[in-house]
Amino acid sequence: MKPDRMRRVDEAIRKVLGDVLQREVKDPRVGFATVTGVRTSSDLSHAQVLISVLQLGDEPEHTPEDTIAGLRSAVGFLQRRVGEELGLKNTPVLRFELDETVDRALRIQELLDDPPPPAVETPEDETSEDDPDS
Repeated sequence: MKPDRMRRVDEAIRKVLGDVLQREVKDPRVGFATVTGVRTSSDLSHAQVLISVLQLGDEPEHTPEDTIAGLRSAVGFLQRRVGEELGLKNTPVLRFELDETVDRALRIQELLDDPPPPAVETPEDETSEDDPDS
């Protein structure tokens, strides 16, 4: 399959799943989840669906792992909706995974905003660098 077609299929699956998550999934474990990406195998037999979960401060009982578990339990329903909406000959088997890109980006931003203090050299380190005999 051509790369352009694969990108279009990935984007179409992402849009369908995003709409279904927003409007039709009623599982209380599925919090504020966003489909950030879809990677479909070349034969369209499998699709890795990357999910980003926004945790609200007042809902500590719902973890991102709970959201992924809720989506995995609804995988049959979600695959059926993708098949109905896209009319593909074979609907890919969906595999939900947590997308940690946003968390990593926030951590990097925190480090850039508030860098750790520089390492302090001990007097032993300074003398060993200056002494050519050691």
